[in-house]
Amino acid sequence: MLYVDLPTSREIGELGLVRSDACVSIYLATTPLTQKIGKSRTTLRQLVKDATDQLEASNLEKRRIWPLQEQFDTILEDDDFWEHQANGLVILATPEKLVTFQLASALVDMVAVSDRFHLKPLLRANTFPNAAHILAVSENAVRLVRMSSDLPATEIRVPDMPKDAASAVGKATINDSGTGRRIQGKEGQKIRLGQYIRKIDAALRPVLKGSEIPVILASTLPVASQFRALSRVELLDDMIEVSPDQMTEAELAKAARPILDAWYAKRLAEFTEHFESHLAQARATSDISDAARAATFGGIETLLVDMDAVTPGTVDDVSGAVTFAEGDGATSYGVVDEIAGRALRTGARVLAVRAQDIPGGAPLAAILRYAI
Repeated sequence: MLYVDLPTSREIGELGLVRSDACVSIYLATTPLTQKIGKSRTTLRQLVKDATDQLEASNLEKRRIWPLQEQFDTILEDDDFWEHQANGLVILATPEKLVTFQLASALVDMVAVSDRFHLKPLLRANTFPNAAHILAVSENAVRLVRMSSDLPATEIRVPDMPKDAASAVGKATINDSGTGRRIQGKEGQKIRLGQYIRKIDAALRPVLKGSEIPVILASTLPVASQFRALSRVELLDDMIEVSPDQMTEAELAKAARPILDAWYAKRLAEFTEHFESHLAQARATSDISDAARAATFGGIETLLVDMDAVTPGTVDDVSGAVTFAEGDGATSYGVVDEIAGRALRTGARVLAVRAQDIPGGAPLAAILRYAI
């Protein structure tokens, strides 16, 4: 079992506000197999040492370094903690506080030391988590299935979810056509199916509320058409057009994967199209300095950042002016990360993607709220 604990975009934005003379960000590849977790613990010890060496080289007082070391020791020596891991571990620490997140996706081992946290890998995990909910609906049954790239597809228990259409309306069947009934035939079937769908919708709302994971419908066209008309659940346009009753969770996930991939590709294509059209209006930029100023004053609407590129430097808190550095160190940080954090805190949509997905191949691309 994977123990996944992923922060929301809002939490990432708030973490971007943390300032300290010693902010240590560690990203570590882990495994859910407890018998093999020893390698990760050893790697973490080395990363902590690297962080300590950087802090000492920056002349930070030892009385500030010791609390950090003690906090990392509480993790390193906690056997129970290491028994509950996923594929990636994030540790963000200052001398006063330490937080961890466990990710389903694998991470590259790294450590960053600065006066703020390095958050771009967390942004990537939130951008395209390669996960979806599959809502499998028929007259005979309904299931909500969670799929991801790293976990087996599993059914999610939904409180108050109806078992099937007939029991949802208190009937033996919704297809009865006897005489003397107030509603019967196709009209009666449609009305009862509508009652069933509204009960499904009511059960799903609290479970899906606040979720940014897309929902893919698996159903036959007649049921799907009525479901889209009556439900408030936001569904992708594409669907698994088949009766899902005899499909396993794994089969549903396999059928959903091309739909999810196509949705991701469509979102990136739409950004590129909008970016190019906004360039002519001076409402788009790939320039780091321009994007930093825009982010500082709340001027970014949508931002794509290269999840792998690191541009060391600093961004002025008041003016947004960028000062680039020659290399990594405790006196600098990732400029693009800082821009992403400022954009998040002013309500921008921020996506961490591969370099080839950014127009022009720059470390970032921003669509602006106003012309520059």
